[in-house]
Amino acid sequence: MSAHIAVAIVGYRNIQDVSACVAALARSTHRDFEIVICENGGGDAFEALRQALPAKLPEGQAITLIQAPGNGGFASGVNICITATPQADAWWILNPDTESSPGAMAALVSRLAQGFDAVGGTVHFANGRVQSRGGIWRAWLGRAESIGHGEPLDTSPNTDDIERRQNYLSGASMLVGRRFLERAGPMPEDFFLYAEEVDWCLTAQARGLKLGFAPGADVLHRQGTTTGTTQQLSTRSWLSVYLDERNKMLVTRRHFPARLPVVAAAALLLIGLRYLRKGAVRQFGYGVSGWFAGLRGESGPPRR
Repeated sequence: MSAHIAVAIVGYRNIQDVSACVAALARSTHRDFEIVICENGGGDAFEALRQALPAKLPEGQAITLIQAPGNGGFASGVNICITATPQADAWWILNPDTESSPGAMAALVSRLAQGFDAVGGTVHFANGRVQSRGGIWRAWLGRAESIGHGEPLDTSPNTDDIERRQNYLSGASMLVGRRFLERAGPMPEDFFLYAEEVDWCLTAQARGLKLGFAPGADVLHRQGTTTGTTQQLSTRSWLSVYLDERNKMLVTRRHFPARLPVVAAAALLLIGLRYLRKGAVRQFGYGVSGWFAGLRGESGPPRR
């Protein structure tokens, strides 16, 4: 498939991550692409990023930098990138703390051309273990389950099984086509961070769109370099804990409202088991605050 791809990256004061991500893209075997980066971290961060990155890759692919008017969250940055590249055939949403394999973009593009509207691949950790090969939203628990999590990276994935089971793609690496955007709309911005890809994909599937999986689309994810989500529970950032719990409730309210009472009870129990058992008392408070906010349907950036 001959397709022009816009790679959409949202940064937040993480020049080293973005630079490594861009360097990996320069090795891509699919050459028809451009990179657009939305910096959510303000003017100083934008200027530092502008000085750190070239205007073009060695093979001539353009790099466009955009300073967001304010930090509207991950989805807001993604939508800014997409709006700035209307000429693209498809958009590869890629976390700034990722490094794609040379064949990843080509594999995604090829699979998208086989009748799919959005396609994901294998997102993995630096230790050679799989983080995600697509995901399943467990509606009765209000929890996301990553397919293949923990498997060795060299385990051969079952493409048909993944495509049958998954109902969302990893937001760290997902290629969306024009029809996906036309029917599902822009990425929902009321989540700020976490679960927006779940909501987006559930909406897309409800509107008849197909999610695919591309073997060989391997992407290394150095998860949590901005928000601290891989730290120990006792030191995990207040924002990541709050948003994690709030957004699970928001997804349930929007797509499975009849199940909200059961999901809410289960979530509150899990918050207690997860944080109090580990002695993370402050994080427990943030989790409960997010839980209440999600029940009330509150969205937008939380106030500390």
